[in-house]
Amino acid sequence: MQTALSIAMDAFAYGMALFIICIGLSLTMGLMRVVNLAHGAFAMIGGYIASWAGRDLGLGYGYGIALAVIGTVLIAVPLERLLYRRIYDRSELSQVLMTIGITFCIIGITNYVFGPTLKTIPLPAELAQPVDLGFRSIAGHRIFVIASGLVVAGGLWFLIERTGFGVHLRAAVENAGMARTLGIRTEIIYALSFALAIALSAFGGVVGAEFLPIEPYYALRYMVTFLVVVSVGGAGSIPGALAACLLLGAIDVTGRYLVPDFGNFFFYLAVILVVCAFPRGLMGRAH
Repeated sequence: MQTALSIAMDAFAYGMALFIICIGLSLTMGLMRVVNLAHGAFAMIGGYIASWAGRDLGLGYGYGIALAVIGTVLIAVPLERLLYRRIYDRSELSQVLMTIGITFCIIGITNYVFGPTLKTIPLPAELAQPVDLGFRSIAGHRIFVIASGLVVAGGLWFLIERTGFGVHLRAAVENAGMARTLGIRTEIIYALSFALAIALSAFGGVVGAEFLPIEPYYALRYMVTFLVVVSVGGAGSIPGALAACLLLGAIDVTGRYLVPDFGNFFFYLAVILVVCAFPRGLMGRAH
């Protein structure tokens, strides 16, 4: 029973960490129609900045997260203005080639600046210590990741479905020309959406570093993982992304606990089965 509870809690926390990182990519692909394979590179930048802030500057975990998010967005905004805007209306192949090139450039620059070593992000005592839930103890950091994932899911759903910004974003995606005619400044909408996606990737890179360690080739190592999670959930769907991350996280963690020699076998087997049964993902938006 204790083993099952341990697996369940670890799987839930891992799934939430995946969700925080991947939901920005899901929104970018589903709502902005951009295949941004450099998404993981921005999560890596966030992790590197947080590690630098915590280990070298001695700042607290909260300050490290804030600095990581702000710093990554400041790096990404000029790239959106100079590069990404050129591929918004281009073919998916053009988007893939451009964003893969950006990924390799970011990897090279990041390793030159921070060094090609594994980076750790110091946790505060409150998150490093176990918390007694009555039926078992769980690391405080895992509770923080789970709570963060729930807040992100609820906040994004409200933003996209219940605010004027969400209405303008959906209008710009469906018919950019008509949206401009109605006075919607689509370039600003896209820039804000892109910045939000990058902020989430940086935040996810930091809080998920215990599950997905920050290392020199993080962006390439997890590129396929992030992409298949979005495909399984359905690009642009917040509930779909959450369901996919929890499902695949549970399968991956359970497989690694019970049959560690199989590695990612069960994870990708589940991906194949879900995509065969749901070609648009669990809750994908129809284009």
